[in-house]
Amino acid sequence: MPQSDAKKIYARLKKGEIDNLYYLYGQNVTEVEKLTRHIIKTAVGENEDFALIKLNGKKLDFSELYDMIQMMPMMSEYNCILINDYNCEKPRDEMQGQTADNLNKKLIETIKEVPPQTVIIFNVTGFEVKTKKGKITDKNKKLADFIGKKGTICEMGIPSASEISKLISGEVSARGGIISTENAKLLADMCLYDMLTVENEIDKLCAYAQGREITRETLEMLVHRQSNITVFNLADAVSSFNRQEAFNALDELMTDKNNRGSVLANITSSFLDLYRASCAVNSGKSISDVMSDYSYIWEFKVRNAFRNSSRISTARLRSCIKILRDTAVQLNSMSADEKIVLEQAVTKMLMTE
Repeated sequence: MPQSDAKKIYARLKKGEIDNLYYLYGQNVTEVEKLTRHIIKTAVGENEDFALIKLNGKKLDFSELYDMIQMMPMMSEYNCILINDYNCEKPRDEMQGQTADNLNKKLIETIKEVPPQTVIIFNVTGFEVKTKKGKITDKNKKLADFIGKKGTICEMGIPSASEISKLISGEVSARGGIISTENAKLLADMCLYDMLTVENEIDKLCAYAQGREITRETLEMLVHRQSNITVFNLADAVSSFNRQEAFNALDELMTDKNNRGSVLANITSSFLDLYRASCAVNSGKSISDVMSDYSYIWEFKVRNAFRNSSRISTARLRSCIKILRDTAVQLNSMSADEKIVLEQAVTKMLMTE
């Protein structure tokens, strides 16, 4: 299963060289999406409305897919098909008597002969493809191996600290800003080297700086330092009535004194995830339904919410969200110590029934 380097793919695309099959995956979802967009741009130019078909990997109809593959392009050189999150481990949420191996076999048979006018991109942004030493170790290996023989596969791993700092410097420069190597490394560290978070922070910082240098003071003022003890721990502790763990998590989250206000937004977001999952379970909806309805990127986030929502009733979650709403009003309407206000909110949530 030969792996291709992303830089080589970009270089080939720049020359107009494009393959008929791609398999893009890896922990660096930002880069997976970025390369996906670049391939699409090369294949169809400005004609995405006519020449690009986006498919949900969990809802593939192989007969329809075959017909799409055979279609002639409209207003562009290529007919492009993007298949997002086809997981060979479990191709459907509801298998209905079918096995993963049978469905995977049908898929490979469907894409066995791709005509020269068609480009198919398989990209993974919502689940983890298991790997060991750069090699896929789960059922997705068979699909990747097949594509590797006929097209291109590429794993987007998490870059090193130095690589991320270079990327940050380049992204800031491209937006007309300035950041030193030292501060780029600091930003990467504050974001725990998560590229999705880094990208969001760069947009915010450049908008604020407006061409001025992004200094350490700017970072400390605007960027919320991420913590290994996350809001998920806090939400889990509250749902389990674990007072000690809840306040330990809150103390860790509140160590960044300059960005305490953003902590409430993150806590609220976590409880909204639990509430949506609880409502979905009560309504007979699946994880994929919630991901689709609320445009989630990470499947594990929804899956964890489904698991943890079983520990707390929908009514209690609704009460917690009301408490967080009232807390936001309190913080925005009067001068108060954020930590004390949040401690009071956590206490109220632990007392809900």
